Amino acid sequence: MTAPIPALVVGTGFGCRIHVPALRATGFEVVGLVGNTPEKLAKRAAQNGIARHFTDLDEAIAATGAKVVTIATPPSTHAALTLKAIAHGCHVVCEKPFAADAIEGQAMLDAAEQAGVFHMVAHEFRWLPDRALFGRAIAEGLIGDPRFLVMDQFIPFCADPETPLPKWWFDKASGGGWLGAGGSHLMDQIRAWLGEFEDVSANLFLTSDRQADAEDSYSMRFRMKNGVEGSMQQTAGAWGPSATLWRCAGTKGTVWIEAGKVFVADKSGTRELAVTPDLELPPAPPAEEGARRMSHFEIGPFTRLCEALHAGIEGKPSGSPVPVPTFRDGLASMQILDAMRASSDKGGAITKVG
Repeated sequence: MTAPIPALVVGTGFGCRIHVPALRATGFEVVGLVGNTPEKLAKRAAQNGIARHFTDLDEAIAATGAKVVTIATPPSTHAALTLKAIAHGCHVVCEKPFAADAIEGQAMLDAAEQAGVFHMVAHEFRWLPDRALFGRAIAEGLIGDPRFLVMDQFIPFCADPETPLPKWWFDKASGGGWLGAGGSHLMDQIRAWLGEFEDVSANLFLTSDRQADAEDSYSMRFRMKNGVEGSMQQTAGAWGPSATLWRCAGTKGTVWIEAGKVFVADKSGTRELAVTPDLELPPAPPAEEGARRMSHFEIGPFTRLCEALHAGIEGKPSGSPVPVPTFRDGLASMQILDAMRASSDKGGAITKVG
């Protein structure tokens, strides 16, 4: 039997809640946990059955012989931690938003490619069955040539200013703001479906009654290099139940997501598309005793991401019907986010991406 691949997780929040169980479910051994606060670090390591913990990544890699580092820390720390892991020859999974900006993102990609390590950005939601099926409908020509995409979303995540959230979430200097937290996933998803962005017109703003210097909402219009026009609006500061409208209209039909199901309408009528076995998520792994709550919305896709990580490290095809998100995708997402921020600073001026 092949020995499990040793992995380090950097970050005691999402890293413990999602990275740790997903890595364990896919053949990795979590040999250490890295964080900043010794008391909190020791507690989280014990809760998650991790034998060793460290406050220094260099020390952690040297002491454990880790071959993989997954990074789930505030965005402002991603570049330094990633470059440090790569310098030790480790394969890396970095959370999103990938970097502070595209300049950092380019440095991370260049370092990974020069070192020859396997690299992934944590855009695990590519594996959500409804999103993967939506993309497959477009790729297989069920709506003809795509022409117009709308993605609007109301989310109550931070509508109440008293909702406890990590401080960095609304601190610009730390890479906070909803555009990076939520928007980065959607920018990546649009690219996976439709290719590269040409230009954007965007505004970033606060909807909730929260005192912060970073946005909880954004709106934008965009144009893709293939000519698709679209608009996107998302707020995490809306009271009430979540509401979502995702539709893509093409020359022959329209595809949309409704309550987790995917529908196509064309001349022949409207039909629901079935989720095929290759797009189904694995069952959630059992939670470690004392470990923090897992959401299958997160753990299922992240497990698929870790399966692709394992295959990539071993030099095997991923076998995934979903394109594996690499640092190159992370850089592309940062170029879109940079363009949106630049556009917002200029009152929504049309701004070229990249």
